[in-house]
This record gives sequence, C-alpha cells and structure tokens, in this order.
Amino acid sequence: MERPHFGDIFMEFAVNLAKRSHCIKRHVGAVLTKDTRVISIGYNGPPAGTHNCDEEWPDVGCPRDSKGSCSLALHAEQNAILYAVQNKTDVKGATLYVTLSPCIACARIIYTMKISKVIFLKSYSEYKGISSEEGIDFLRKFGVKVERYKGNLKHISKLV
Repeated sequence: MERPHFGDIFMEFAVNLAKRSHCIKRHVGAVLTKDTRVISIGYNGPPAGTHNCDEEWPDVGCPRDSKGSCSLALHAEQNAILYAVQNKTDVKGATLYVTLSPCIACARIIYTMKISKVIFLKSYSEYKGISSEEGIDFLRKFGVKVERYKGNLKHISKLV
C-alpha cells in the first residue's frame, strides 16, 4: 500500500473543506497543522449563525466591497486561526495549508499569530487578476516560509 505524505493529506483535506463554503464566487479551505497533527480547520464564509450567501443571494452572491471581494465573509485562514484561538490552541510555529494563497489582510494575521509556514495551492493574484502576490511578499519579507504546493493530489475532485 502506498502511504501518502502528510503534506498531501493536509492539502487534500483543505480542498475538501473548501467544498463546505457557501460562497458562490470562490471556495477556499485551510488546514492548520503542527508536526503531523491537524490543530484547526476553516473555509471561507460568513460568521457562523449569520447567513449563507448561496441561499440568501443565490444569483449574485453577497454584497461586494470596493475591491470586489465579499463584504460579509471571513477568509478560510481567518476561520482556521480564529477557531484555534477560541479553543485556546497555540498556533505559534504552525504550518497553514490553504487552497488559495493569502491576501494581504490574512498575511498580516498569519504573521502576527507567529505561524511559521504557509503552503498554498492556487495563486490569489492570478485569481484576482492583480499584478503582485502582496500577501506572499509580505510574509516572505518578515520571515514566514511560503511555498506553492507541488505534491500529489490523487483523491480529490476539481476545485470550484
């Protein structure tokens, strides 16, 4: 039997978590790990108990902010970090697996929480059509290791 690498397991988990998102524009998942253990998970969407964009605004999605992003949702990284902190889990030194590279706002949170490494599947700048990967640039400038996932995703279906 072939044993998958933990990195592949964690990224596959993030991809599958993304399928839980109620966003009609983009599904993003995140898995926060330490060593070989999952310490928290998250996917993009509005705060628990508020609304579901795909149900409340099925044709157009929720209202957009000035950059065209959802004005009501938390990003997958934010949800994973907030859940960990809410449950008194230490995230210092953790690795974050995420299906879309962090935006600048998420990058600032990742840095502040002392997460040491980010592994991403898809590019935020490519998705948004912007020229720079400002979240990644910020993290690298301040010593957070960042890499694009180059593993093997055998057990997942296509991302939305």
